[in-house]
Amino acid sequence: MEILGLLNKMNSILWGTPSLIFLFGTGLFLTMRLRGLQFRRLLYAFKLGFTKEGQSTSNDEGDVSNFKALMTALAGTIGIGNIAGVASAVTIGGPGAIFWMWIVGLLGMATKYAEALLAMKYRVKNENGEFSSGPMYYVEKGLGKKFKWLAVAFAVFGSFAALGIGNSVQSNTIANVMETSFNVSNIVTGMVLVVLAGLITFGGIQRISSVAGFFVPIMAVLYVGGSLMILGINYEQIIPAFQLIFYYAFNPIAATGGFVGIVVSEAIRNGVSRGIFSNEAGLGTAALIAGNAKTDHPVKQALVAMTGTFIVTIIVCTMTGLVLVISGYWDTTGGLLSGVAHDGSLAGGALTQAAFASALGKTGEYIVAFSIIFFGFSTIIGWYVYGEKCFEYIVGTKGILAYRTVYVIATGIGAVANLSTVWAFADMANALMMIPNLIALILLSKVVVNETNDFFENHYNAGVTEKKQAS
Repeated sequence: MEILGLLNKMNSILWGTPSLIFLFGTGLFLTMRLRGLQFRRLLYAFKLGFTKEGQSTSNDEGDVSNFKALMTALAGTIGIGNIAGVASAVTIGGPGAIFWMWIVGLLGMATKYAEALLAMKYRVKNENGEFSSGPMYYVEKGLGKKFKWLAVAFAVFGSFAALGIGNSVQSNTIANVMETSFNVSNIVTGMVLVVLAGLITFGGIQRISSVAGFFVPIMAVLYVGGSLMILGINYEQIIPAFQLIFYYAFNPIAATGGFVGIVVSEAIRNGVSRGIFSNEAGLGTAALIAGNAKTDHPVKQALVAMTGTFIVTIIVCTMTGLVLVISGYWDTTGGLLSGVAHDGSLAGGALTQAAFASALGKTGEYIVAFSIIFFGFSTIIGWYVYGEKCFEYIVGTKGILAYRTVYVIATGIGAVANLSTVWAFADMANALMMIPNLIALILLSKVVVNETNDFFENHYNAGVTEKKQAS
């Protein structure tokens, strides 16, 4: 209990207002330096990621395609936080928290863009012939040897964070859902997860990216499709829901009856913090996989990578938020929009599950249950790549087998363990990953701007000209 208390105190400092301002401010700083590139080039970025225009050629160096690199990053990013995290933000911060999630997501696109660009520029080939990238490489190579201690710190905390928030916490949540929704014991779920995680992670980056490329679109369609069904059924409440979101982003919610009320600062704090947890912009995780992409210019993969933040925050998190607001489940003492009273004990994933069930019955419960299972497992395999890259930086490729073994075992332990301390440590590790990464992004922002200008001045226009000539 003393350890848990100490970790919680550290997290209150590490994830306090200064850190959130640092994250938010970095996104704003990069947005200004890039002149709003995430807005100006969003359509082109989606073309690179999801059409033939972004396909690599045999001459491009890398391990996987732009699409598979994006899917692997999304596998680690689209997770339980998009379901339980959004529910927590809305119930604590009110509907206005969704607005602030949008803001941090839109600014975070510039942060994610910078992370991926630097990852591509400073990536290296390891002893197995695969590319390795991440903040540790652009810290050391971009800022110089005197900053290597920052690179090592990122790698150490990234290795541990992967075992916690990216693995054990996910398997524990999956096991709980399997037990409550399908009456499957935690031990059985843990054993199945160990086998599946082992089969996939021991296949290396190629197998992981292939699995992610298959499962991520399916789970996204499942969850977003279910959300759209609910919005379709309650289409007349969509506009009032948006009105609540915009109104309570800037106005407090008055205390009524058993409802204690919500001040604007709570909406901002919860929207920003949960938005960051859901899209991971600023943590440096995107940079750990971006460098494996096949492309002829760093900017191309950076553009593809930033679409991940848009998908996670603007699409997936918005779906969760709208369902909660429309169903009235954001106010657990009595929905202000629907007027339906709800059980105040509901929280997180259970709250989202109840909101879906209120419109779709048992089908809604199962949609959320299967989404949590798929989201959680995809996070496990996606975060494995992050952990491996960090561990490889510390000990070299010879240590990868040992890390894979420990990672797979942690999956099983997480399914049956009490993870309060693991959660707290993982939160701390994430914060300590974030600090060196944000420092590097700010100090290397000139490199990001120069590479961006080079692409759009010397490569992008040439590509457009070739297409016109070909047509």
